[in-house]
Amino acid sequence: MTFTGKTALVTGASRGIGLAIATELARGGAAVAISARKQDALDTAADDIRAAVPGARVLPVAGNTGQDDDRAAVVERTVAEFGGLDVLVNNTGINPVYGPLMDADLTAVRKIFDTNVVAALGFVQLAYRAWMAEHGGVVINIASVAGLRSSGVIAAYGASKAALIRLTEELAWQLGPRIRVNAVAPAVVKTRFAEALYTDRETDAADAYPLKRLGEPEDVGRLVAFLASDQAAWISGETVRVDGGLLATGTLG
Repeated sequence: MTFTGKTALVTGASRGIGLAIATELARGGAAVAISARKQDALDTAADDIRAAVPGARVLPVAGNTGQDDDRAAVVERTVAEFGGLDVLVNNTGINPVYGPLMDADLTAVRKIFDTNVVAALGFVQLAYRAWMAEHGGVVINIASVAGLRSSGVIAAYGASKAALIRLTEELAWQLGPRIRVNAVAPAVVKTRFAEALYTDRETDAADAYPLKRLGEPEDVGRLVAFLASDQAAWISGETVRVDGGLLATGTLG
């Protein structure tokens, strides 16, 4: 998989899955812009990518995904620095709501949908207008198995990821044939974001998986790189699970 001459933007890329995705794309030769809220964390992430991929071209651009002006500034700087935007990975996601929906704070639920769904569409619109409408490109949205199967404990988050999956299908239909749009649905991956789902019980959590382990960020990064590459040239509108076989068991727990 080669991305020589291509530019990628990965949101939520200061650590975890986003950082692994950006590293994998850089390894394939892409110039990579990474975005998250904190500049110092992004600078550290950029150094990590350069250490893993000597000579990598990395642009760390701080911005709040939930803010219209910040999204616009991130895309503008990416295109200005690298001369294009061929791959957009919407990885930013939040989950401040746990437990039954009847107890959920609606302000927090609105924030989940605004960040996980509306902001993703906002980035697609910006990438489309800035580059992809004329030159084509690839969009990959990071969803979740919780968007495919009811979970109970992270129900609001799951509902937002289900909406993101549906958004992916609509965008694939509307933006083809020059722009491909797919989603990736991970199960529990060992990141700070998901710590509450496995801390102090990793072995028990992994037992639910046919492959008997939780995911690593690199598992997602490699799949995203494939979907972004020309090797996936006839794949669009798809949501690909990367879940260690979890949904094959018929349950999320």
